[in-house]
Amino acid sequence: MKPRHTSYLLLLVLLQLVSAQYEYLGYPPSYPDPEHEHYQAPQLPADVPRIQLRLAGDKRKHNEGRVEVFYDGQWGTMCDDDFSQHAAQVVCRELGYVDAVSWSPSSKYGKGEGPIWFDNLHCTGKERTVAQCPSNGIGISDCKHTEDVGVVCSDKRIPGFKFVNFLPNHVESLDIQVEDVRIRAILSSYRKRVPVTEGYVEIKDGGRWKQICNADWTPHNSRVICGMSVTRMFARRRKPTYWDFSVNCTGAEAHLSSCKLGQQTEAVTNGTCVKGLPVVVSCVPGRAFAPTPMTGFRKAFRQEQPLVRLRGGAIVGEGRVEVLKNGEWGTICDDSWNLGSATVVCRELGYGTAKEALNGGRLGQGMGPVHMNEVQCSGFEKSITECPFNKETVDCSHEEDAGVRCNIPAMGFQERLRLSGGRSPYEGRVEVLTERNGSLVWGTVCSEGWGIMEAMVVCRQLGLGFAKNAFQETWYWAGQVSADAVVMSGVRCSGTEMTLSHCLHHGENLQCPRGGGRHAAGVSCSDTAPDLVLNPQVVEQTTYMEDRPMFMLQCAYEEKCLASTSNSVPANSYRRLLRFSSQIHNNGQSDFKPKANRESWVWHDCHRHYHSMEVFTLYDLYSLNGTKVAEGHKASFCLEDSECDEGIEKKYECANFGDQGITVGCWDTYRHDIDCQWVDITDVSPGDYIFRIVINPNYEVPESDYSNNIVKCRCRYDGHRIWMYNCHNGGSLNEETEQQFPGLISNQVTHR
Repeated sequence: MKPRHTSYLLLLVLLQLVSAQYEYLGYPPSYPDPEHEHYQAPQLPADVPRIQLRLAGDKRKHNEGRVEVFYDGQWGTMCDDDFSQHAAQVVCRELGYVDAVSWSPSSKYGKGEGPIWFDNLHCTGKERTVAQCPSNGIGISDCKHTEDVGVVCSDKRIPGFKFVNFLPNHVESLDIQVEDVRIRAILSSYRKRVPVTEGYVEIKDGGRWKQICNADWTPHNSRVICGMSVTRMFARRRKPTYWDFSVNCTGAEAHLSSCKLGQQTEAVTNGTCVKGLPVVVSCVPGRAFAPTPMTGFRKAFRQEQPLVRLRGGAIVGEGRVEVLKNGEWGTICDDSWNLGSATVVCRELGYGTAKEALNGGRLGQGMGPVHMNEVQCSGFEKSITECPFNKETVDCSHEEDAGVRCNIPAMGFQERLRLSGGRSPYEGRVEVLTERNGSLVWGTVCSEGWGIMEAMVVCRQLGLGFAKNAFQETWYWAGQVSADAVVMSGVRCSGTEMTLSHCLHHGENLQCPRGGGRHAAGVSCSDTAPDLVLNPQVVEQTTYMEDRPMFMLQCAYEEKCLASTSNSVPANSYRRLLRFSSQIHNNGQSDFKPKANRESWVWHDCHRHYHSMEVFTLYDLYSLNGTKVAEGHKASFCLEDSECDEGIEKKYECANFGDQGITVGCWDTYRHDIDCQWVDITDVSPGDYIFRIVINPNYEVPESDYSNNIVKCRCRYDGHRIWMYNCHNGGSLNEETEQQFPGLISNQVTHR
């Protein structure tokens, strides 16, 4: 080890090391080279205007909305004149979707603001960007915002699609596009390590990688490089070439392409830098994911008092932004939300810079208050709470919740896992790369106990979004025979781990009587997921007691909705029931549907209806010391759209054996006067209690966030009357405030 350190220190003396801070994950070396992705970013001619697209407007799903265009420093819209399905196809593919389903004229998703950038578009459907489609010319239009066009894209994403920053470089009189940036390790022994945190800065220009001379290089430039350099890289010995432009960053930029570039210099002669050596940066790992001697990195790090968090994201480093104020979590309104403010959030959470600043509730809608509006960060704040903002949020709603996608280092996690035999890249048998007898081999995962939480981790590790299904048999997916052997068993995940190897499992002592092959674990993934949230105010406002005779509770008795003491009481006795209504909203990005298909629903003859989920909700009453004193449950005899937000059409209705589910933007109401919508408190003594409701308690249906599936209330019962108060959603309060709430102090659903 000593010679390596000596040579390394010598290089540090010879080269100019510029410090910068960036939170990195550590990972063991010697991984195989990554496979090429399906998606290739388009290479556009220099004369094609650089634009960005987004979907916005009234409450909608992630894949539909008003088409908005960013050009010349401001967002605008498209006119519906001569718009066609071909144009919708180009728009959707430019946004990363496989196809376009339909388009809508006449500002169906609300009227936009700003310039109308495109009018009379005539696309063939083969263009790589709408900027290539013939039109009146960018910014030339006689339309009004009542003619803003909207599109509906398919749910399926282009495999491997990545957001490409085509924003201008702010370079005067220069036509230069920064295609890519990377850090190339100095020592050959470090080049296989993941991630590369230290080395030469290289810029891809004209299809070639070029180093930068260190003349006039500043720490601000390094800060930007470390924030965005997340590409894993394998370098081979070659003669270096140099980029002959200087860079002038303020340090607040999210991408090097946003920095000002100087005029062409005379810094390079005879293949070397005249005034010095190539730029070398050193990006320092932070505490959140700092390497440790035992594991190589920390699996998790908990800040003592976090002031910001991300919710609803499918992968690490993305989500709806939520901030803590006065002990309660709330969201940020997307007015004036931009990459600069988003980058402050990303850095605060230990990631790199932001690659996208999302608006319009793109990553699901939050709950509780909207704490901040019109956030204006300089880019150097340590926390989003330090940025100037408008406290007035009366014009904001959760339809305008802001979100982020942050740059995270390429850790090689995807190379340790693959899906085999599926019909698409989003499904298949789970196969793990592991070391056996000194070599790396692929094998399967034992399916005993395999469920949605484990599938969630697989889909996250592969960057495929959320889990859609978890399979315990995969005989219909013919994987590679050489990978049939089981290499991992006893997997138990909480659902939040970054990789499957972080979950509890048996290690080298495999236990899998069923074996691999056709019994191996499998998954299917989806870019989106529903998110059920119970309205706590409805529970609090509708609670009452009822004494009901046993002879009127026969169906409820058959469905085990009464306390066990009801088994031995006469038919003319009474049961005391704590009754209330439940209003369950779907705030996610896709519809909530039962796990079982219609043919598998169970018929209950007494109530004369089908159950699509045997346990949809649990109702429990606890003493203040956490002892359960009464319980109830509700089967999903009918999941339907009782009501919807304005502009959203009902899709699910239980009448006439119709489809069951809850549409995004709709809610299902279980009224207080239906069977089993209660807790049997006949045997409960007067006193103070905690009432808790848990939706989807067995995780039968995947959701983007399970922590908000709980509602807790304080309850006081004097033997004659009952009071319900302080009802709130799980995860809506900070830990200190929640701990002051007696009884159950955990906001989270207990994982297996």
